[in-house]
Amino acid sequence: MDERLSEAPCGFISMDPSGSILEVNNRCLNWLGYMEKDLIGKHVEALLTNVNRMLIHTYFFPTIQLHGAVEEFYINLKNSDGDSIPVLLNASRSMRKEKEVIDCMFIQMKQRINYEMELRSLQKTTEEAFTQLEKIYMEIAKKQAEILDMNDELLKLSNTDKLTGIPNRRFFQEEMEYHMNRFTKEGIVSSLLMVDIDHFKRVNDTYGHLAGDRVLVQLAGLLRQEICKEDCVARLGGEEFVIILPNTEAEEAMKLAVKLNNAIAAANWEIIDHLTVSIGAATFTGNDNETTIVNHADQALYQAKEIGRNCAIHFDDLDLRS
Repeated sequence: MDERLSEAPCGFISMDPSGSILEVNNRCLNWLGYMEKDLIGKHVEALLTNVNRMLIHTYFFPTIQLHGAVEEFYINLKNSDGDSIPVLLNASRSMRKEKEVIDCMFIQMKQRINYEMELRSLQKTTEEAFTQLEKIYMEIAKKQAEILDMNDELLKLSNTDKLTGIPNRRFFQEEMEYHMNRFTKEGIVSSLLMVDIDHFKRVNDTYGHLAGDRVLVQLAGLLRQEICKEDCVARLGGEEFVIILPNTEAEEAMKLAVKLNNAIAAANWEIIDHLTVSIGAATFTGNDNETTIVNHADQALYQAKEIGRNCAIHFDDLDLRS
């Protein structure tokens, strides 16, 4: 970290999109009473009260994903003694060394006592206006309902791919964790399909990126149409999609993969004449976790690309498997 940033008269924390702390400057460490080693790798939730944890997940993360920035966000940090420190937070999302990071700047709110005095004054005014409380309560209830509706919408948006309208990487990761836990506790086997468009760069180069986007939207719709309602299709990014198949063994997963290959190759495309995909499949085993099962499907996808594309391969059939 740059020395000037480390000693800047404001707090600084850098974290990854999941909220794990990557960097923290000396000013922030002094405020909070921590050593750098105490915070690096920890989730930012460790510095927040319960109420502020809820705000982080219902407002901060959805907003930073939608707009790339959050401005003048008032929260309370928690120092090593458990005391609350009111701060004003500005944050921005950017790419650094090909990785997405969220940089946060904090300024302590020195006027807290004045705010408390204003609140006492408002409380006194409220007590004097007791006869109007019923109306105020009704208005508050209405606003709370609006906020809950907004939070539901924000959560939905944070889990949805903006272009295609299907679930995004974040939702996929949560679903993977859920199904892996079911497998561990109940033995319910699930499978995973990794779907990648063949020669998608040619589509963008030939027809333009807007046309490429329309192809992605049409493919997302086709994938959703071909799978069962219990299955989950999500866009990982670029031209890569993933499908979680609950309660599905390897043989059934491969049947669906071949079906998808045929349906996509036979489909009428709005922009292009023809499109194919390569598919890598993997099925949960006792040695897997959320990371390994994705890696296995990705290895199978790579092999499908290597042998000519427009086909599906299961990880169990790879020669490279040790």
